[in-house]
Amino acid sequence: MAKLTDQIPQHRQNRCGSKPIFINRWSPRAMTGETIADEVLMGLFEAAHWAMSSNNNQPWRFIYARRDHSDWNKFLGLLAEGNRVWCVNAAMLMVMVAKTTFDNGKPARTHAFDTGAAWGMFALEGASRGLVVHGMQGFDYDRAKSELGVPDGYEVQAMAAVGILADADTLPEPYREREKPSTRKELAGIAAEGGFTENIR
Repeated sequence: MAKLTDQIPQHRQNRCGSKPIFINRWSPRAMTGETIADEVLMGLFEAAHWAMSSNNNQPWRFIYARRDHSDWNKFLGLLAEGNRVWCVNAAMLMVMVAKTTFDNGKPARTHAFDTGAAWGMFALEGASRGLVVHGMQGFDYDRAKSELGVPDGYEVQAMAAVGILADADTLPEPYREREKPSTRKELAGIAAEGGFTENIR
């Protein structure tokens, strides 16, 4: 049975001693189509629920459908064809939405930033349980807002697929060779002390 960590040593190095969960999390596409127990899925939402946010605004909202739900095909139909072809084997599809204001009506400039923090918690919790948790922007944002009844004052941010990991050879041919943990930029390319430098462009 495939494990999320199987390919990590071939593609990633933990140079600075970060906790393994950060290195081991990646975004596979191969999923079995099996159901995930409700208590497991709720554990992912529970992790996201404890994310940090400006003024404890908690702007994130998660709208989801499990593969046995009547709305499954509606969620699947929002995806670009390139994502739909492998998301068909997910256990759950989810749309992430952010509330753009505080409860007092003032603009919340960090609504997307904070929702991203919640997504990160969700994804790490999924990885810690050995699940596929794959975020994406390849879907119809306008249709998602309309068809899922997202009101004004909320912005659609991203979609994600959650499922049980399958072997790469279950994917259609164009995706098999891509089914490996991605690398990252060097730290010098993302962090600079004192000001924005040419290295982090």
